Amino acid sequence: MTSPARPVIAVKPLAGKPSAEALARMDKRWRWRYLVLAPHRLGFFLAMVVLVASGAWWALVQVARSTGGWGLYYAMSPTLVHAAVMAFGFIPLFFSGFLFTAGPKWLGVDSLPARALRLPLAAQALGWLLWLAGAHWRIGAALAGLALACAGLTWMTVLFWGRVRLSQAEDQLHARAIGIACVVGCASLAALWLSLAVGTHALARACIYTGLWGFVVVVYVTVAHRMIPFFTSSAMPMVRAWRPFWVLWLMLAAAALQVLATWLEWAGVPSSAAGPAWMVVHGALQLAVGGVLVWLAGVWGLVQSLKNKLLAMLHIGFVWLGLAFLLGGLSQWLAWGFGLGTLGLGALHALTMGCLASLMLAMVTRVSCGHSGRALVADRIAWTLFWLLQAATVLRIVAAVPGVFGVAWAWLLPAAACLWAVTMGIWGARLGGWYGRLRADGRPG
Repeated sequence: MTSPARPVIAVKPLAGKPSAEALARMDKRWRWRYLVLAPHRLGFFLAMVVLVASGAWWALVQVARSTGGWGLYYAMSPTLVHAAVMAFGFIPLFFSGFLFTAGPKWLGVDSLPARALRLPLAAQALGWLLWLAGAHWRIGAALAGLALACAGLTWMTVLFWGRVRLSQAEDQLHARAIGIACVVGCASLAALWLSLAVGTHALARACIYTGLWGFVVVVYVTVAHRMIPFFTSSAMPMVRAWRPFWVLWLMLAAAALQVLATWLEWAGVPSSAAGPAWMVVHGALQLAVGGVLVWLAGVWGLVQSLKNKLLAMLHIGFVWLGLAFLLGGLSQWLAWGFGLGTLGLGALHALTMGCLASLMLAMVTRVSCGHSGRALVADRIAWTLFWLLQAATVLRIVAAVPGVFGVAWAWLLPAAACLWAVTMGIWGARLGGWYGRLRADGRPG
């Protein structure tokens, strides 16, 4: 008589890190299909494509201008093309990685699968690449690319608002502020298309600045208000997470002030009889905001953060926001008192390269490390790239003051553009290699 068969007991693998054997069998090749394993993979990868392409293009334009070589043909003003792609090109694609990864957690709703984002994100990336190509080909191609990018951004905004409407979370302030900023971005991009279609370049410039301040900066300061104190207190328990809502309202009001200034400038107020009074008031407000923001950087733990490189990158990036307002206010007063408006472009690039790009490099590196199974640290490569970015920023600010270094001044702008292109090229190639591979720790995502 045979004994009854023993029941088979299914043993579940232990939760946590996969075994060494499983990691050894893991596919380590780069594959396109892995880009849709998580929203941040697809959004960040496409952002890197546009970032690297636009940086290389602008460096080429600047070197060609300085040397008089290559005889590049321009169907549109390269300065306008550069401003638009830097404000609306890669940054909203980076936003998508955050909004559809962290956003659902803030709102307490299910995340969208990355496949649902393929078309709106691909439309933005393809649109901006066509925008760059059309700048040297024909304006109709550039406008077609701009329309495609606008459609993609609008689609992405609708999807994000869909997550917001499903939420039952008590605190939706940050998510809704970002959602409203995205609407402003869509409207600004549509107005930019219309202004270029009818040939009103002064209006196009105002639309770009409206998108920069009313969309990009609003999203940045909203995320900074929520995340920088949280990251700091998590890494350094001795620093308390302090983020009163008046700080957020102050930063949003400061962004609104710059949008107002943009349209007053478009209307010709600075050159009118009311111009001197506006310059004094605008300068004073910017100096006040800049002082508060630099003070806030200290309260949020700037000095303490220097012990942690990844955290320090975030805090240094935020300091640039205060410096941008201080430079902007000083520029207004110099223009009022001495007729010197040389610091205006310096203030703009303190914002875009110093603040926005530094925070972009820090935040994207942090998310990419965490979601690729790597340690949440800024290694030697990331830290070096960050300081190369700081050097490029300083070069660009100094280049905004003509004659500072005599004949060598003419090469400061191309040098800054080339340093930016090299820095972003290395960073983009490195992280782009992560997004198409499975996580290093073998976990999903």
